[in-house]
Amino acid sequence: MAPVPISPINVGHIDDVQELRKSGPATIPERFVRDMTERPTIDTAPPSPNTVPVIDFSRLVKGNKEEHKSEMLELTRACEEWGFFQVINHGIDLGLLKSIEKVAKDFFMLPLDEKQKHQMLPGTVQGLEPHFIRVPKLWPTEPLKFSETVEIYSGEVRKLCQHLLEYIAMTLNLRADFFEEMFGVAVQAIRMNYYPPCARPDLVLGLSPHSDGSALTVLQQGKGSPGGLQILKDSKWVPVQPVPNAFVINIGDTLEVLTNGKYKSVEHRAVTDREKGQALYRHILCP
Repeated sequence: MAPVPISPINVGHIDDVQELRKSGPATIPERFVRDMTERPTIDTAPPSPNTVPVIDFSRLVKGNKEEHKSEMLELTRACEEWGFFQVINHGIDLGLLKSIEKVAKDFFMLPLDEKQKHQMLPGTVQGLEPHFIRVPKLWPTEPLKFSETVEIYSGEVRKLCQHLLEYIAMTLNLRADFFEEMFGVAVQAIRMNYYPPCARPDLVLGLSPHSDGSALTVLQQGKGSPGGLQILKDSKWVPVQPVPNAFVINIGDTLEVLTNGKYKSVEHRAVTDREKGQALYRHILCP
């Protein structure tokens, strides 16, 4: 294995990785180099047939009796065995998916000093990562239509979450509105992450392994993404291969607790890619 390239670091300061990429693409700051046991294995083998289940939302909503029953069984299996699934034919306008990708990408490509105007302050969950939660003064004025697009997108994804919770409730033989009544007006947040290309993806992680405290998390992988999302399945890290125009859904800790562990909140992480940058857009619904 090639030696690990290390660059000097300024203690107490975390460099912007996009700027590091511009200044020295072969240099990995020591703070980002993971311990040997945590480093991702870069797998060049073809995707495994053991893939994350895909749920056809249209069959749940307007399929015939057999289609609905089949999709409900697949949804049950996904929640029990994987804690993750991808949703296709979800009914959200594909133009809106393109729009959220565009405004997010345009934001991340702004000069660093412009992005830092929206930097997340210590002790808060709002601002540049970015992570904007209904605090309009924190929303960028550039790119144009950022706040408008985020508001519309958040509203549509929230509706999808509500419908998914209805079907998940029914797989548990509960009333469709069970979780809605329990949660009341659920808190929602949107979080956007960009991982630039990395010269040594075998040394670093884009996002450390974790599970989500939410009820549901909805993830959109950017178009052309190399598929940086991985989930822990049977003690192995499994890549989630992006399905065009699909959302990736994962069960959060809240639902695992409420189902007494029947439905799983699974550890997941994000890895980087040598050639391509990648964006992930997460919508989090919490009671």
